[in-house]
Amino acid sequence: MDAIKNYLETMFLNLPNTPEVQKAKYELGQMMEDKYRELIADGKTENEAIGTVIAEFGNLDELAEDLGIDSVLHHSQTFEAGRMVSLTEVKEYLKASSRHAFLIALGVLLCILSPVSTIVMSNIGELTEKETFMEALGVIGMFLFIAIAVALFVTSGITMNRWEFMKHQHCSLDFATTEYVHDRRNMYRTTHAVLLSVGIIFCVLCAVPAIIMDALPLPDFIDNISGAAVLIIIAIGVFMIVLTSIKMDGFNTLLKLNDSRSMGGQYVDYQKQENYSNKTVAAIMSVYWPTISAAYLIWSFLSFDWYMTWIIWPLAAIVHKCIKNIWAD
Repeated sequence: MDAIKNYLETMFLNLPNTPEVQKAKYELGQMMEDKYRELIADGKTENEAIGTVIAEFGNLDELAEDLGIDSVLHHSQTFEAGRMVSLTEVKEYLKASSRHAFLIALGVLLCILSPVSTIVMSNIGELTEKETFMEALGVIGMFLFIAIAVALFVTSGITMNRWEFMKHQHCSLDFATTEYVHDRRNMYRTTHAVLLSVGIIFCVLCAVPAIIMDALPLPDFIDNISGAAVLIIIAIGVFMIVLTSIKMDGFNTLLKLNDSRSMGGQYVDYQKQENYSNKTVAAIMSVYWPTISAAYLIWSFLSFDWYMTWIIWPLAAIVHKCIKNIWAD
């Protein structure tokens, strides 16, 4: 029956998602199921029954009038099928997306960690009385980190060029392939939630170790590198956030291929992108949360008033809701 169900979904894939089309799909599905069970009861094998059902009910043009969708099918109310992305391509894309996520996250981590070498080496230089030499090593280490990060970004971009057609061509997934992506995404949801939550916690609490180190009677060397500890914790938190966000975005990119107005889009439960009637507002909102995050970190690091800087998040959420209510389509 799975083969028949998949074939039925493919038949209606690019028809508009309307009550009449939904009714026709249900009725045809019932007829195909009844015929299949009848053939099985007559002693036909499963393959023979499936072949007979598809041969008898597999041409939608011949059945359109009886199903009441003749006007839909023959009056240009269907959606463009475009390039069908196969299950094999989907599996390869998900592997490439996972690798892309790791490389980008690692590159971001190295960029955040790059000043650590200068902080550590300058303090070592003060202890060893080789301050100029150690500072030079620290700067070299910083640029080395950045160079490796850039190489990772470039490598990741090149490996993902193969999938650029998904952005520039109209593509779609059949029912079976969409179900596969759904299953993989649902399996990853728990991991995504854990990585995202832990990453945010690391970023929010990044200053706690530095505060503790400053409060304790520790050697000057350890006290002086407390800033490096802050950067390390932030780097780990951002690594988790970037890694899981890009990986989850890979699943959502595939699920957004089918037009949400078509029957093929009805089993795609992705959250629709917010659209705004004002282009200026749309441009601002596209960078809203990254800007809020940057403002939070800048304010917190400059003032060290961590006990109160958290207030920016609920205020930002209220402003976002107001803007959405006023300008969102």
